[in-house]
Amino acid sequence: MTQIIPKKLIAVENNWQKVLSSAFTDPLALLKYLALDPAKFTDDIAARRLFPMRVPAPFAKRMEKGNPDDPLFRQVFPSKKEFNSDPNYLLDPLQEQSNSKPGVLHKYQSRVLLLVRGGCAVNCRYCFRRHFPYSDNHLNKQEWQETLDYIRQDSKINEVIYSGGDPLMAKDDFLAWLTDEIAQIDHIRRIRIHTRLPVVIPSRITPELIKWFTQTRLKPIMVLHINHPQEIDQSLRDTLQKLTQAGVTLLNQGVLLKDINDSADVQVALSECLFDAGVLPYYLHVMDKVQGAQHFDHEDKIAKEIMAQMIKRLPGFLVPKLVREIGGQPGKTPIDLNLHP
Repeated sequence: MTQIIPKKLIAVENNWQKVLSSAFTDPLALLKYLALDPAKFTDDIAARRLFPMRVPAPFAKRMEKGNPDDPLFRQVFPSKKEFNSDPNYLLDPLQEQSNSKPGVLHKYQSRVLLLVRGGCAVNCRYCFRRHFPYSDNHLNKQEWQETLDYIRQDSKINEVIYSGGDPLMAKDDFLAWLTDEIAQIDHIRRIRIHTRLPVVIPSRITPELIKWFTQTRLKPIMVLHINHPQEIDQSLRDTLQKLTQAGVTLLNQGVLLKDINDSADVQVALSECLFDAGVLPYYLHVMDKVQGAQHFDHEDKIAKEIMAQMIKRLPGFLVPKLVREIGGQPGKTPIDLNLHP
């Protein structure tokens, strides 16, 4: 059944859960909204059985109608190229699926990452966890208590990271409880959220969220995922201002994606737009080699050339670190630019 398109986009809807429930999940509905010919995407649509499509209306609103090469559209619409097979691209590129404790990834000595929720508000086609078994990492109340005990018993941990999926898919009352429990652990200093949800549904930043996130003794940090300056509109800027005013440190990590943001011009514009919105560029990742997303990948040479131009054109505080993540390594691996052979 073809999804019914609302007469008016609900980007200004205050209830983020209603916005989420009205997201485009039928590729034909999104194509119709964007005035794109469905006949040209028949083979692409089939790829949604490999990974479902989900695109919230506020994000779709930022796409250019009639443009099949729109950089936001290309990030989220299925592609026939996802059927291509390459042995160098894996189901579990970061070796996360064998984690010994469900819902917990403790890859770095001083930080522990909690898989708070498995779902996302938008399904990016290059997602490195597109094959992750979230159902095996869903915690019940007793398991959350065991996770808190795990954190209490390791005094080397000083930062807790909420991840997923997208942790902000969880309700504010649960996140408030979890954050309060963590704040009572003396050796934890910071709480960090890795999220894309405020980017695609700005109304997710509720007064309740700001309250539980900022009113404990923990230093609040939010790491957003924004890949292109077109993703930053006025509704997002207004939302981020609320977080900044509440004392939240805002950072961004993006992914270098072929034919989407793989130019110095786009990356420079992104850094400038981020800073104007109160966000500091943090990481630029080369793409994790996940099965089904190889068409987004670039050789490192391209990434190095782009970074070299960014260094020339931007102040140092607006240049993100170029990194890759390697399964089993205790931290991000910087990519040597070799600018002076």
